[in-house]
Amino acid sequence: MECEAFAPASLVTKGSPLSAVAIRSRLVLEIASELVGGTDRSIRVAEVRLRDLASEPALRLSSLSTIGAVFDVVERRVDLAIANPSAALTLAYRGTGAFSRPLPVRTIAVIPSADQYAFAVKKEIGLTCFEDIGAKRAPLRVLLRGVPDHFLHVMLDDIAAAAGFAVSDIAAWGGTLHKTGPHPLPGDEKFAAVAGGEADALFDEGAAGWVGAAVESGMTILPLGEETLRKLEGIGYRRALLRKEIYPQLPTDVATVDFSGWPIFVREDLPDGRVTQICAALQSRRDRIVWQGPGPLPLERMCRDVPDAPMGVPLHPAAERFWRQCGYLR
Repeated sequence: MECEAFAPASLVTKGSPLSAVAIRSRLVLEIASELVGGTDRSIRVAEVRLRDLASEPALRLSSLSTIGAVFDVVERRVDLAIANPSAALTLAYRGTGAFSRPLPVRTIAVIPSADQYAFAVKKEIGLTCFEDIGAKRAPLRVLLRGVPDHFLHVMLDDIAAAAGFAVSDIAAWGGTLHKTGPHPLPGDEKFAAVAGGEADALFDEGAAGWVGAAVESGMTILPLGEETLRKLEGIGYRRALLRKEIYPQLPTDVATVDFSGWPIFVREDLPDGRVTQICAALQSRRDRIVWQGPGPLPLERMCRDVPDAPMGVPLHPAAERFWRQCGYLR
């Protein structure tokens, strides 16, 4: 077997823990390494050619996690990609939200990543819930994730629609929506912009890294109302809580939407043999694949629907058989 890497990664892996992009890239690298017998380069897309199946097309593995990656799999440009969060793949499977029709995707496993979407607004703005943005036609100056095709932006459109307004209304009311930089962190440019009066709100995931500091700096974390949450659940999102026991700076638990899990997925018609090879590579390399927790990749939890690895899309039948044979499914 031989492996050719193309579209080389541009990764920033300084510090601990590794970035989400680095984790996904390394997972794909380890799968490719196992299939081809060893390589040691970070990649975003790997093409795996099997010498014993020379007549078969290459197996193409992608670490990209955008909506575009979903369509890359569906339109057969790649065979495997990773979604972020699980909700993105769930909506694609159901044909809801940004997806106009159900797409033929299936899950291999879900990398655990516990997270929530958070909406922080300066307390002096006077908002008490997310729905107040529309009710009060608030001209917020919002800082969003800089990656233009991040699923965060799709989710925000859906959340605003469920709350009774459009994200574009904020600009129409005199506000601004600025996509810049990574998720907020205490002391960074985004926090400085809020402290300096240049911005009013931070909407992002990666809640554990910044929500507590946002509250300490005088911001309110806006909850989503029950009607909004029910509408979002109706199209495939899951509700979540920013819990006071985890974020003691909060005055109470805050209802929001879940941003957990990174599904590894394929088309539903990817041949069983290819899927089995992928699962076997994950099993073989689990001790070498990094994730956000300690120890080896927890495959025994990654093939079941658990809170930090929610599974809204069925397993590919070959993946289900493989994990059952491993004793991970009953």
